[in-house]
Amino acid sequence: MGELRAGIVPVTPFQQNCTILFDDETKTGVVVDPGGDVDLIRKAITDNGLTIEAIWITHGHLDHAGGAMELKEALGVEIVGPHAADEPLLSRIAEQSRSYGIPGLANCTPDRFLTEGETVSFGAHKFEVLHCPGHAPGHVVFYNRDAKFAHVGDVLFSGSVGRTDLPGGDHATLISSIKEKLLPLGDEIGFICGHGPGGRFGDERRNNPYLV
Repeated sequence: MGELRAGIVPVTPFQQNCTILFDDETKTGVVVDPGGDVDLIRKAITDNGLTIEAIWITHGHLDHAGGAMELKEALGVEIVGPHAADEPLLSRIAEQSRSYGIPGLANCTPDRFLTEGETVSFGAHKFEVLHCPGHAPGHVVFYNRDAKFAHVGDVLFSGSVGRTDLPGGDHATLISSIKEKLLPLGDEIGFICGHGPGGRFGDERRNNPYLV
């Protein structure tokens, strides 16, 4: 087994961090949150000689899942996640796409939803699934214990937290998700988030104004 690597392809006008997680030896991996601009995502896959085994979705907002069905068709892989509580969001992506003036995004129908405590993997890289609502009711986080790494979607940002003014959002629930499920994993855990730079949980615990 090689080391776990990550590459980011910013997509949609929201500059969402579509993330390709892959093994640097076998070149197998997964795409996390292909929100749109599928041609750019496919180019990154091809340019790096990667074989994608699945599409993982953290939550149902259009900038995270709007390109998933197109990418699924192109690659012939399954869409896994998020939690079923986000099914209403996934079914309204095309409608939201029109209201935001972002063409080409489609409703998403996952091949399977995820629940707290499940694991997902590619090759030998195993990720624990944490259900972390607040930003979206069905938001999940993918945590790799061996690599001390988490993909947190829009739950936590460097110096900030996810919005809770969208349908299904709740600020108290979001903060509870962060403080009860993410921060206890350890200060050393590095993370990639849905927008902007990532960081480490310890820095957020000490300095994030929403958490101190």
